Amino acid sequence: MKRRFPPNLYKKNQKPGKLRGRHFVYDLVEDTTITKKPNLEVVLTAFVEGIGSKGDVVSLKPNVAYNKLLLPGLAVYKTPETVAKYATEKDEKEVEVHSSAYAQRTVNKLESLILAVVMNKDHAWTIEPWHIKASLRKAGYYVPESAITLPETPITGPDLLKQNKEFYCTVTINNLEKARVRCRIHHWSTEPSERLPYVFEHWKLDAEPLFGSDAADSRKSTEPQKSKD
Repeated sequence: MKRRFPPNLYKKNQKPGKLRGRHFVYDLVEDTTITKKPNLEVVLTAFVEGIGSKGDVVSLKPNVAYNKLLLPGLAVYKTPETVAKYATEKDEKEVEVHSSAYAQRTVNKLESLILAVVMNKDHAWTIEPWHIKASLRKAGYYVPESAITLPETPITGPDLLKQNKEFYCTVTINNLEKARVRCRIHHWSTEPSERLPYVFEHWKLDAEPLFGSDAADSRKSTEPQKSKD
């Protein structure tokens, strides 16, 4: 703020003149409450999903850096001393190994998914990696076939005894992280009269494991998210 009508100057050792009403009229110079604040640079003291690894220097919005990193103790302010300290510790020992800041987030997303693998009800098939790739693409995930590992036991059909049965496949991210994806078989016919009745929100229902070894894992899984089918 600045005065629209500045008061007159007064001589040294002279009593200041009385301020009038016009002297309290101000003009706005800059509103600091809406001015964008510069990013804050901090040094991570541990791996933070979606941000970086220990020892990385990151630049974030002040409220994000303060509330999500500095307060929980996941970062410290950037100074020459902290940069040197955590860079040295990072070189000496890497506690967690991650291919990227977002790899673990991708693993969490994939492992919370129940993937609908839709197979033909009228013609013979054996599930291959490209079936899983197509199902993941429909669910919004683009995965190369080379990153998909199927169970050792071949899964063939059509077999209505396998309808809505659950099995696991493994997706490898950046040749390092591995995500176990829950998959469920659904039969589909091109003839409307031959189609199975639609089950509303079938991904919320309990499913039997296709292989006995998956039973324990299936029970431990958390509430799944819907996949597109």
